[in-house]
Amino acid sequence: MAPETATRHNLLALTEAGMTAFVTSLGWPSYRASQILRWLYQERVRTFAEMSNLPQKDREHLASTSSIERATEVHLFASQDGTKKLVLTLTDGKQVECVLIPDEDRLTLCLSTQVGCTLDCGFCLTGTLGLARNLRAHEILDQVLLAQDHLEAGQRLTNLVFMGMGEPLANLDAVADAVGRLTNHTWGLGFSGRRITISTAGLASRIKDVAPLQVNLAISLNATTDELRGRIMPAANRLHSLQALLAACRDYPLADRERLTFEYVLLAEVNDRPEDAARLIKLLRGLRCKVNLIAFNPFPGSAYRRPSDAAIDMFQSILRQGHVDAYLRRSRGRDVLGACGQLGRIDMSHAPVTLTQIQTRC
Repeated sequence: MAPETATRHNLLALTEAGMTAFVTSLGWPSYRASQILRWLYQERVRTFAEMSNLPQKDREHLASTSSIERATEVHLFASQDGTKKLVLTLTDGKQVECVLIPDEDRLTLCLSTQVGCTLDCGFCLTGTLGLARNLRAHEILDQVLLAQDHLEAGQRLTNLVFMGMGEPLANLDAVADAVGRLTNHTWGLGFSGRRITISTAGLASRIKDVAPLQVNLAISLNATTDELRGRIMPAANRLHSLQALLAACRDYPLADRERLTFEYVLLAEVNDRPEDAARLIKLLRGLRCKVNLIAFNPFPGSAYRRPSDAAIDMFQSILRQGHVDAYLRRSRGRDVLGACGQLGRIDMSHAPVTLTQIQTRC
């Protein structure tokens, strides 16, 4: 951070209570907090001069003492299938990625929660990077704000999934703070919790803490035995066994129409055999859930392979015959390393477009 901004108050980092305390400390009326928050989140302003319903002297005071800390640089990679990967450079120079995924009448944003990841799942490129640090709540929110900046005319975000870089439950305090701002209707972004999904690789001890957020929960399972899970998801399985994870899932409170989502990345000749499907049926018996099957998305250096279409179809068919709702999730953005499991490497051959160029073009 530049010396002249090091002591400034980053207003985007403040919670609603923090913003109220801040404006009160300046002797301003308490309603000024909601005004500023609306400008930050609903209007996505980058300068205090744009906050036109604040008195000029107040805007000048904020400009001299405070900051709106947004990503310093953004590169956009456009896939042939319409997916867009945004690579954000944070104020400390570290980079994180999020992905805009169009699908018929839905436009989903896949959000990251960490720079790198605390886990080491072998089928995920992010897992090979190690953990640099957790993202703060406003850095998670900034991904949404920047994605909205880059929407085309007539587009709007319909769904948010915490399935990008990092393990969300390993940074749950910041994730919960971000969800609160995303779902706030007064000054926040006004998303419904039904349109937000938090995914975990299996931090069983924290699963119960997702329930108060009133969002959807997805569990990345990927194996039907501890032996196999320990090979492909070693850190996650050391922390919590398959039995402990499924017990936490069975204890998770669900409303009448809600169900859990289990994600299962299919790896050729590793976890895609008929016996794996049969075991998965038994593991999930009695759970109100669905299964999203994800064919492995290759990345440089990986030892795994994508299964054949026949193997994928067979796996899905066995699950359905066992009365498990199983869906094949189509991977998007593979040509820009934007698909599931591919985040964390920037392919500069795809001619990035800078934020400045995009703003000029709009």
